[in-house]
Amino acid sequence: MILIGNQRGNAKNLAIHLLKEENERVEIHQIRGFVSENLNEAFQESYAISRATQCKQHLYSLSLNPPKNAKPTEQDFEDAINQVEKQLGLTDQPRVIVFHEKRGVDGELRKHAHAVWCRIDTDKMKAVQLSFTHKKLREVSRSLFVAHDWRMPDGLIDSKNRNPHNYTLAEWQQAKRAGKNAKELTALFQDCWSHSDSKTSLKNAFWEHGFVLAKGKRGHVAVDYQGEVYPLSRWTGLKAKNIRARIGEADALPSVDQAHALATKIIADRLKVLKTQEQQAAITKLGILRERRRELQNRQTQKSNRLKINQHTRRVDEEAERARRIRKGFLGLWDRLTGKRKRTLLENEKEVTEYQVRDQLEKDVLDVENRKSILQYREKTEETQIPHREAIKELNDDIAWLRTPPELSNRRDHANEDEDNSRKKSGNRNRDGPRLGR
Repeated sequence: MILIGNQRGNAKNLAIHLLKEENERVEIHQIRGFVSENLNEAFQESYAISRATQCKQHLYSLSLNPPKNAKPTEQDFEDAINQVEKQLGLTDQPRVIVFHEKRGVDGELRKHAHAVWCRIDTDKMKAVQLSFTHKKLREVSRSLFVAHDWRMPDGLIDSKNRNPHNYTLAEWQQAKRAGKNAKELTALFQDCWSHSDSKTSLKNAFWEHGFVLAKGKRGHVAVDYQGEVYPLSRWTGLKAKNIRARIGEADALPSVDQAHALATKIIADRLKVLKTQEQQAAITKLGILRERRRELQNRQTQKSNRLKINQHTRRVDEEAERARRIRKGFLGLWDRLTGKRKRTLLENEKEVTEYQVRDQLEKDVLDVENRKSILQYREKTEETQIPHREAIKELNDDIAWLRTPPELSNRRDHANEDEDNSRKKSGNRNRDGPRLGR
């Protein structure tokens, strides 16, 4: 069943919500650990105790919703609540259980439950610390679906359990880094089993997660692209006879080697597609960068032309200004006699030299700026191409590894019990090649 929980205060509003008359039937199934036997007064009691602490959200509220068409008993609800209580560390805390019955759109009455705990530990006078509640509720919910053989909804399946046949490059790289551990694999196999009611549906469920159903030495197994062999009875927690009862004998299934070859081919084909996409992405980025290089060159040419024009215009104006300083006629003759003309000519020559140095410096600054821009462009080009080259090399290595025969790549078959145990201890990681994640 789906479990949704949260810490909260505002006990009065919660009591009103649990007792509201929009439900067809409301039943207070249990009030435990409170002095009062009235729901509202019990919550107010929790609030009064919390005033002696710094806790504002003194209640933990849980809703339990069974899947459609399921008919859990009151004991089933209570057992689920007890599991949650144990997981969250709320054992022996005061609690309330309320059952609601509401008529759905199809006119059928459906029963769900609410449980509320007081978080205040009266012995220590502080709130019970609740950590990772979402994850813990998810684990309990999964176990309930498996225990009752209910079809698990998609929302309970880990979003990271992507179909490896449709991996993006980033997902493939993340999957290899993440690896798989025994706990996650157990949940995945139980998900596949709870989704399936026949051999075909089970094969499809495993296929979506990169496994191929096959015939092993001791019955039904699942094989992944690494050649890893997972006995169904061990990873689903079911007896072999129960597995045979649902999906039949394993004789018609492919052998482990055949299943491994099929799983490997699917992954290798996908990696080839990723490699082509990566090469195309590199070419596209390079084309964009080349277009930017042309734009950069055009801007640099325009700057150089503007500088030339500006310097020429300024040089003409400065030459005219120097020419005006040389007086003519009688005044010019007087300047010659007094030596002023000679001093003016020397000043003009000095100014010409200074202005030539100034103009050359401006050209040099522009050249340095242009060379710096070109260097940055080359560095940028290299930066954008390195990840693509590394990714393509990595994909080539992975494809080559997938094509390597299992006996040469040291891939391990953990179908026997000893290797199963060592696999669990090592977190089910294969360190000899790519590791497909959840």
